[in-house]
Parts: sequence; C-alpha cells; structure tokens
Amino acid sequence: MARDTRLANQAWEALFRAQATIAQELTAGDVWGDLAPSEYGVLYALSTAPAGLRMSELSKDVLLSQAGLSRLIGRLETRGLIDRQTDPDDARASILRLSKAGVHVQRRVGAMHGRHVAEALSSRLGDDQLTTLRELCERILAPTASTMEVPK
Repeated sequence: MARDTRLANQAWEALFRAQATIAQELTAGDVWGDLAPSEYGVLYALSTAPAGLRMSELSKDVLLSQAGLSRLIGRLETRGLIDRQTDPDDARASILRLSKAGVHVQRRVGAMHGRHVAEALSSRLGDDQLTTLRELCERILAPTASTMEVPK
C-alpha cells in the first residue's frame, strides 16, 4: 500500500476532477428528457432491485440528504414512475419499485445515457485503460479493515 500522503492527495484530486468533468458533460447532455439526473439515479437504482428497495437502502445509492431524497421520491411517485408499498416485514417502512411507466422511462433514458457515457469515456481512454479504470474504482469501493464496522 502506498503511504505517500502527497501522492495519495494528488491521486484523489485527479479522480475528483475527472469525475466532476465527466459528470458536467453528462449532465449537460440532451439525454434526460424531463428528468433531472438525480431522478434518473433513483430510477436506475430501483431498476437494479426487482424486489424493490426501502428508502434507507436507496439512500446508500443516491447522493442526497434524507429530506431531499424524500421530496424526490414524492415527485417520482406523483408522476407515476414509482410505486410505494408497505413493507410486509415492517409496516412502518415502504418498499419502492419502478412502475411500468418508470421501467419504460428508465430504459429509454438509460440507453441514451449509456451511449453518452461510452462516448465521453471512449473518446479519452482505450479499452485497456477503461478496464484498468474499472478495476481501480472497484478496488477503491471494496471494503477495507478501516471501513468495516467493528461489532460492539
């Protein structure tokens, strides 16, 4: 493991700036229709969970405050893109799922977004570099001893 503080901070800065640059390009793209990128993020997260997600599970995938996520869910529900059902294991909680309309919108926007992502990254990196980038990011996301919870 690298222990060079300066190098670690330079790597973080480069990663942060690269992500911000690509995110700006993708947000500016004409793929979202009447969705905000954060709304699409919720639809995408729900598309990967056919059994649905609780709000607490969804909040792990979406970078919004609890209040912001609740308002966003309310808007998507009002537009008929998600369904809310009482959690059979806990009547205080709800399970969120894509509605049929939500599945359609997520697939349509997702296909355009996927092409936009591929274009943005492939114009800068070759296949070997994309593979390396994916592997490095997966490594960063993997739990480490310092990020794992210690039982009490």
